[in-house]
Amino acid sequence: MNFTTENINFTTEPLIKVCIVEDTEVSFDLNGRFYSVDAERVFYGFQTAKIKDDVIEITDQTGSVYKTQEISFEPNDYETDTVLIKNVEIGKKFHWERKEHERFRGSLKLQLIQGKIQAINIIPAEDYLLSVISSEMSATSSEELLRAHAIVSRSWLLSQIKRENPKFVEAKKENIKIIDNELIKWYDQHDHQYYDVCADDHCQRYQGITKAYTKRVKRAIRDTRGTILEYNGEICDTRYSKCCGGITESFENVWNNVNYPYLQSVEDCKFPADNVNLDFSSEATAERWISSNPSAFCNTNDKVILSQVLNDYDQSTNNFFRWQVSYTQDELADLIKRKTGIDFGSIIDLKPVERGHSSRLVKLMIIGTKYTLTVGKELEIRRILSESHLMSSAFIVIKEDISENIPEKFTLKGAGWGHGVGLCQIGAAVMGAMGFKFDEILTHYFKDAVIRRIYD
Repeated sequence: MNFTTENINFTTEPLIKVCIVEDTEVSFDLNGRFYSVDAERVFYGFQTAKIKDDVIEITDQTGSVYKTQEISFEPNDYETDTVLIKNVEIGKKFHWERKEHERFRGSLKLQLIQGKIQAINIIPAEDYLLSVISSEMSATSSEELLRAHAIVSRSWLLSQIKRENPKFVEAKKENIKIIDNELIKWYDQHDHQYYDVCADDHCQRYQGITKAYTKRVKRAIRDTRGTILEYNGEICDTRYSKCCGGITESFENVWNNVNYPYLQSVEDCKFPADNVNLDFSSEATAERWISSNPSAFCNTNDKVILSQVLNDYDQSTNNFFRWQVSYTQDELADLIKRKTGIDFGSIIDLKPVERGHSSRLVKLMIIGTKYTLTVGKELEIRRILSESHLMSSAFIVIKEDISENIPEKFTLKGAGWGHGVGLCQIGAAVMGAMGFKFDEILTHYFKDAVIRRIYD
């Protein structure tokens, strides 16, 4: 079961290193007896790890202190011994950001990296997925949705590990480009040198055993064990978001300019409409689409279905298929100045420059009285135009109360929630409720991908 770089073809279940916390202080409770080879002793109970004199200083409930640069705690009994980590940040830089105490099975590793303590949970891949599916989905989800999401999450995980392995990685491409008055920036999965994935939305939600595992979730993981999506013999870099808004987006319009045939735009409906103009190079077409209420799998207000995908903090978000937000001139100018560090003066216009296949903006020109800048890609646009993240970059701009060419109000009308690439979670939930099988869900969103089991 041990994961090594030589085992990169995943003929056996790998162990996954998940970074839970990265901070100058980490508090945790060892529920059971955990042996450390590094310290040659058993640890149990409440522990506090702090940085002191360039080492990790671990103090237990008795006041005993152990100093180290790195230490691992191995459970005596995998099933019963757990680690409770205090104040785990979830939803970092999203509007649902908060701290929670979370419990984990498996090993705990602490290491001092660049002035921070990294608390890393080491766990078999299938157990990692139990938590991901329980965190991303609900126990009320259909089994077909759970099976489909298990395969998507497993494929994404293994593709990222393989991608980051030095034996398989090409020279890294820059994710920022500045040319004249154009800033193009994209945010992909974090490059992690000392672990495989983080525990937050930036990778996949992983909350250990804090979220209850149901028989249904366990069955979905068991039934799809070792199963992935692949294209031309490579594990697919499967992506997913909450709601595509009626059409999914192509990979290259969100991240690197790489064409993945299985991550191309698809209409999110059983029978795509004939003779409907979806050429969003025309702003008139984009306006008609975003202002419409098209039939799509993800166009639903069914609370039972939505509860399958939206956790407690997600359910505070309403009107995600079509949405709108308004700013006064002062609010927008201040927001853009804070987010970019540039004083644009008064904002004259937010002008679409380039849209993707789902109508999501790839490039947006911000025109001010003092400065003009074209920004992209979609997440950079969303970050600049919101305190956290705008719902999506598929929006049109309505300017109101214009005086001497300066609008006093901007209203953004938009479609969808998230980047829109790959699996649309709400659309997939509706498909599952309608009786579609997991393989039908997968082949709907990931065209030409093949479902294959790579380990038992």
